[in-house]
Amino acid sequence: MRRPFITLLAANALSVTGTMLSILAVPWFVLETTGSAMLTGLASFATTLPIVISAALGGTLADRLGFRAVSVLSDLVSGLIVLTVPALFLTGGLSYPLLLALLFLRWLAATPGETARKAMLPELSTAAGVRIERATAAYDGVYRAAAMVGAPLAGVLILWLGPSVLLLVDGVTFLLSATLIAAGVPRGTRRRREPGGYLSGLRTGLAFLWRDRLQLSATAMIVVVNLLDTGVTQVLLALYAREVATDPRAFGLLTGALGAGAVAGTIVYGAAGKRLPMRLTYGFCFLLAGVPRVLVLAMGVPLPAALAVTAMSGFAAGAINPILGVLQYSRIPARMRARVIGTMTAAAYAGMPIGGLLAGSLTAVIGLGATLFAFTGVYLLISVPPFVCRAWRELDRSQSSV
Repeated sequence: MRRPFITLLAANALSVTGTMLSILAVPWFVLETTGSAMLTGLASFATTLPIVISAALGGTLADRLGFRAVSVLSDLVSGLIVLTVPALFLTGGLSYPLLLALLFLRWLAATPGETARKAMLPELSTAAGVRIERATAAYDGVYRAAAMVGAPLAGVLILWLGPSVLLLVDGVTFLLSATLIAAGVPRGTRRRREPGGYLSGLRTGLAFLWRDRLQLSATAMIVVVNLLDTGVTQVLLALYAREVATDPRAFGLLTGALGAGAVAGTIVYGAAGKRLPMRLTYGFCFLLAGVPRVLVLAMGVPLPAALAVTAMSGFAAGAINPILGVLQYSRIPARMRARVIGTMTAAAYAGMPIGGLLAGSLTAVIGLGATLFAFTGVYLLISVPPFVCRAWRELDRSQSSV
């Protein structure tokens, strides 16, 4: 029964590759057509706000319709929406407000599918005979590998064919992902339907999260880091590539270096994570994943040095999501998994709409270098809780219970 598990990983890889192309194509497309950092930040807002809305309700939707059905439907709708963008651009019918609307709808449709695929993981990994910590590492490793491939490819394709072609590829990957899940994952992954509406499901997830102080603290940290990462990835790196490196390939290379390091880190954690103290591993990896890579950009070091440090930060980041996955699957009851994961995703992504706007606005006021230094300081502060908060001691107990 390994085929459904492998199919899930393959479908996720396709979806992530296309998404990475889109993440890099959209800010460059806006910069190319408008030349405005502020409008680039606004486009980032349009791609992140719907994630919060959709994730909040997507878990309940997955519980009602089934993980497989939601994954397939989500990818089909997302693919068709994305394909509309290059079609309108090539025919001259794509205005900036229409682009924002389509980006909003694309992410609104895509997020429930991501929640559904993640919720499938425990059952499919059990059927495949794969331990959950290795399964979460494999799932995240595929994500990281797809990002590693997609980011440099995006930089080359932007230079060669233009950003509109990347959006076309993004749409195709969604359709392929939907086909894989429909053909290769059994219908039995659906959860038992429970009474109550969508808002009731959201309240259930929030109540569970509020009672679990460890997961509440972890989610709060991710809220801030996602805000910062969105600003860096969707705005500041594009500005760095244009103004400092003067080469769009620097955008893709830096993102790819982060992904390459993360793939290596995920592989190492998948092999050795069971023997590492989870709390300290998480704390140090969280610290190293953010601070060094943004600091070197703020200091204006040469691109090769920035790539090396970024790869090191990626290596540290490789352990973060697998640890969070083990934490979730060991503490969330199966009957409410999709709702709680959806609620946590919505909470974790809540700061993302602000990240792009903040990065664009702050850069317009104080400049790129000062903005990068400011982001570095916040990365440092948000890395403190695992070292000082008592609730984080429970993380090692969660490790021993898996």
